[in-house]
Amino acid sequence: MGQAKTAKKDDYIENVTFDELKIGQQAGLSRTLSKEDIDLFAVMSGDVNPAHLDEVYANNTIFQGIIGHGMWPGALISTVLGTVLPGPGTIYLSQDLRFKKPVRIGDTVHVNVTVKEKREGKPIVTLDCACSNDLGDVLVSGTAVVLAPTEKIRKKRAELPEVHFKYHDRYRDLIDSCAALDPLKTAIVHPVKAHGIAAIVEAVTENLITPVLIGPKDRIRAAAEEAEVDISAFEIIDTEHSHAAAAEAVRLAAAGKVQAVMKGSLHTDELLSALVSSSGGLRTERRISHAYVMDIPTYHKPLIITDAAINIAPDLDVKADICRNAIGLWRIMAGNHGLKPKVAVLSAVETVNARMQSTLDAAALCKMADRGQIEDGVLDGPLALDAAISKQSADNKGIKSEVAGDADILIAPDIEAGNMIAKQLTFLGNSDAAGLVLGARVPVILTSRSDNLRTRLMSCALAVRIAEARKQGQIK
Repeated sequence: MGQAKTAKKDDYIENVTFDELKIGQQAGLSRTLSKEDIDLFAVMSGDVNPAHLDEVYANNTIFQGIIGHGMWPGALISTVLGTVLPGPGTIYLSQDLRFKKPVRIGDTVHVNVTVKEKREGKPIVTLDCACSNDLGDVLVSGTAVVLAPTEKIRKKRAELPEVHFKYHDRYRDLIDSCAALDPLKTAIVHPVKAHGIAAIVEAVTENLITPVLIGPKDRIRAAAEEAEVDISAFEIIDTEHSHAAAAEAVRLAAAGKVQAVMKGSLHTDELLSALVSSSGGLRTERRISHAYVMDIPTYHKPLIITDAAINIAPDLDVKADICRNAIGLWRIMAGNHGLKPKVAVLSAVETVNARMQSTLDAAALCKMADRGQIEDGVLDGPLALDAAISKQSADNKGIKSEVAGDADILIAPDIEAGNMIAKQLTFLGNSDAAGLVLGARVPVILTSRSDNLRTRLMSCALAVRIAEARKQGQIK
């Protein structure tokens, strides 16, 4: 016979009766606003004000970005009153609210209600209500008057139904944009792991690539057997080891026999060593750099982060090429509509400090952009990460900038910073990161062992778009 499950305290809600309430007694909760919260509130209320749902419109309002519905924090106040203090049995009589600052996606709202007054002769209670953010700014304040319960109530917390949203997938949209384009003949370097082979087959199914598998033939076929996929139609070039596979892939790309290169199960250094070799023939006048294209649930658009894998401590000239490469990628993703990406050059502070090289580089890059040395982007820096991606943070710091709080591209000061930002977003923020090497004569798809199928397909789709843009003469 199974053991009975012990109910947790959180499984129940319990009230505080009128007699138990004391002046000054407090309760609260904290909740972080997400895109899903805004959408669900819009569905529930019917409030489709474009300030909450239309990014293009919202960017041109006084708030310069999407904000949450004003009554969303009001609903959180109602949650505290109805479930905590006074709790079950509470009946709303009136509520006044004063809206002082907007709530943006990613902001954590801290709700607090305080017993202000108990009426004599009737169980009517007045409570002060306030919502604030992590910085201590008051977002909403007001006063609630309720009829408090007089009898003790303890109820099992209701189980809410799961709500699932079907969104336009940012990655899916880019993959679908390749439907009219020919698949790229792609050299896959050392594909000797089952999950990698399975992803390659899926990319073929999506008509993104035509693979040329380069590596030890027996290991490639063994990986395909393990993945239970058929690779009999794929060309295989047998090499002794991963170094030889990388060299052969670069040779084929330089000779124009393949249009892209994809990293398989080998160290990134092995592939990059062959790629940047002066004899490889894939170098251009620009420095080769790496970029992650991030799909972040809590950010309102795709975000490019660079450089997180190649240039360890880039100097000013290298950072300029990193900017140029990232701007070119963004323009390919956005389509040829004359738009310019907002490029945030990151540091730890927003002021130029002679002892912090990253702030000097940021200021110089912005001036280079002003003088036309870096084209087709709107640059600002130095900017700390919070100011680059949070309009609230930028406003609180008094930063007036077209880029701050709405960046399309983040230029990290060095490889450690770029890698940590991207990995934190991926593993703590449930984000996807498609990796590419830019600045070579062909796109290089830089996958990671931890990449999921969705990320690998996105990397392939970006490579297809880059190759097409190069064919059309849109990039060098």
